Amino acid sequence: MAAEGGGKEANEIKTQFTTREGVYKLLPNSEYSRPNRVPFNSQGSNPVKVSFVNVNDQSGNGERICFNVGRELYFYIYKGVRKAADMSKPIDKRIYKGTLPTCHDSNTLTATAESVSLLVGFSAGQVQLIDPIKKETSKLFNEDRLIDKSPVTCLKWVPGSESLFLVAHASGCLYLYNVEHTCGTTAPHYQLLKQGDNYTVHTGKSKAARNPLLRWTVGEGAVNEFAFSPDGKFLACAGQDGFLRVFCFDTAELQGTMKSYFGGLLCVCWSPDGRYIVTGGEDDLVTVWSVSDSRVIARGRGHKSWVSVVAFDHCITSVQDCEAPAEFSGSDEDFQQFNGTRERTNSGQSKRNSTDGRSLIVTYRFGSVGQDTQLCLWDLTEDILFPLPRTRTHTNVMSWETNGNSSVTPSNSPLPRSNSLPHSSGSSPNIHKPASIVDGVIAAGVGKFATLALHETRKERHQEKDHKRNHSISYISNKSSEKLNQIIGTRTGKTDTTKALGTTLCPRMEEIPLLEPLVCKKIAHERLTVLIFLEDCLVTACQEGFICTWARPGKVVSMTPSRRVSPKKHIHPS
Repeated sequence: MAAEGGGKEANEIKTQFTTREGVYKLLPNSEYSRPNRVPFNSQGSNPVKVSFVNVNDQSGNGERICFNVGRELYFYIYKGVRKAADMSKPIDKRIYKGTLPTCHDSNTLTATAESVSLLVGFSAGQVQLIDPIKKETSKLFNEDRLIDKSPVTCLKWVPGSESLFLVAHASGCLYLYNVEHTCGTTAPHYQLLKQGDNYTVHTGKSKAARNPLLRWTVGEGAVNEFAFSPDGKFLACAGQDGFLRVFCFDTAELQGTMKSYFGGLLCVCWSPDGRYIVTGGEDDLVTVWSVSDSRVIARGRGHKSWVSVVAFDHCITSVQDCEAPAEFSGSDEDFQQFNGTRERTNSGQSKRNSTDGRSLIVTYRFGSVGQDTQLCLWDLTEDILFPLPRTRTHTNVMSWETNGNSSVTPSNSPLPRSNSLPHSSGSSPNIHKPASIVDGVIAAGVGKFATLALHETRKERHQEKDHKRNHSISYISNKSSEKLNQIIGTRTGKTDTTKALGTTLCPRMEEIPLLEPLVCKKIAHERLTVLIFLEDCLVTACQEGFICTWARPGKVVSMTPSRRVSPKKHIHPS
C-alpha cells in the first residue's frame, strides 16, 4: 500500500533495512506513545523529544524512557527488545497548561531506582526540576522569565556534576545553573567575563550566590542544540546563524568554528572518541568536522529536507588500539611515513601498523533523521579520514589551538565517494588551558524548596522560517554551483556569510569528499525528531508521537504483545 502523491516503492513506510551487519527490524510491540495510541496533531507544536536514563536496577530492567508529546510528558520503564511495552502503566505523567515541554535530560550520576533528577525545559523559557519516580516537583528556574523569555531549545546536565546544568534558549543565550542556588526576584545584572569572535560570557554581579552563574551569548540567532564532548571538556554549539562553534567549557575559549553550506544548523553530535563532530541543518546536509584539524573533512547528501538529528553509533564505532592517533597530528613528513605503512582492506575496517608493530582498527558509523521522514546511516572510510598526501596541504590544516581562516587548496585528483568506513581514535587533543572560569563563579549555597506552577505570562512572537524545497541542496545539481552561490548571497544577515564560502570555514562542494548514505529509508509519515543508538537497538520518533524501537541484527526476541497494544495502521510492511 502506498502513501498518497507518489510511487509505491518510494512512499512505502519501511519496517526493516539491511546493512553489512545484518537486518534491522522494527518491533511493533515495543512502540511507545500516548496511552490511547492516537496520532498527535503536530501542527504548530514543539518537536517530540526522547531521553533515556539507567537507574542501575538490580533486576536488569533499569532503563527508563522520558518523552514529550504536545503538552504532555511521560516517564516509563523501557523494555526495549525484551518485552512488549505496557502503555497503561506510566511511572509518571504530567500535563502542562500555558506552556509546552520542549526538551529534557536526566542526571545519570544521581539516578537510582528510587529517585531521578529530571530537568524539563519549556516553550515559555522556564526550567523545571522534577523527580518522576517520587512524583515530586522540587524547583522551578526562571519562573518569572526574568532571565530569558524565549523558548528553551536544549538543556543538559554538565558531565560529571550532580548540581550544574546548562540551558540554551532561542534568544541565542546559554545559562549555567546550580540546582542548589535560587533565582532572584529581579532581573539579573551581569558583568563581562570574556569576549571573543561573535560571543561573550558574562557572570552575575550579585554578591549572593544566585542563578544564573554564567550567561553565554553565542552568534546571531538561536542556539538550536549543543553537545558536550565525551570527556566533558569541550562544548559544541549549533546555531541558527549557520555556525558551529566549539568552546573549551571551563575557560570559555573558542577553539574552532565551521559554517554551514547555507541556512541554520539544527543539530550536532560528537564521535565517541571526541575527534570528530557531525552537524545537520537547513542545507539538507550532514557535515563532518575534524576537531584536531579544525576543518570540514566531508559532507553527506541523502536527505531531501532539513536534517533534525545526527548521532554516532557507539556500537559500530569501535577502537581496538588507541596508541596510533598521535601519528596524524604531526608534520606532513610524519604523515607520509605513516601512509607508506598502512594497509587498505575492503571489509569496512582499517588496519594500520603503528611504530611498535601493533595494528589499529577503528570504525565510525553515524545516523541522521530529517523532516523528509527518512533515516540515513553513514560510514566514514579511510580515504575520507586519511586522504593521500597530495590532498593534505599546509593551507587546509589548521592548528587546534589557533583559529585561522586560510583557504582550502582544491585538489585536482578525483574526490572520494564513500559508504563504508574506518579511522584513528583516542582521547580529545591535549590542550594547555587557562584556569577554569566556571569553577571561579560556583559558590556554595542552599536553595529554597519550591513547588511552583508553570504559566506563560504573555505570548511571545516567534518567527519560524518555512523550509523551501527549491532551496534544498538535494534538488540542486552538482553543476549549478554558481546558481547556488546566488541563493546563498540572498540570505545574508548582519554578517556577510558568503565570504566564508571557499575557506576552511565553509569549503565549496567540489573541494571536499561527498558521502553517500549506506542506508536511506522512509520510516514515518511525519517528520522525524529523534534518533538514539542503544546497545541492542536504535530508537526513532516522529512528530505524531510514536517512539519506535528497531532491533539490531540478531537481537530480536519473540515477545507476547501487551493487551493494550493494538495493530498499527500507520506503518506498512516493507
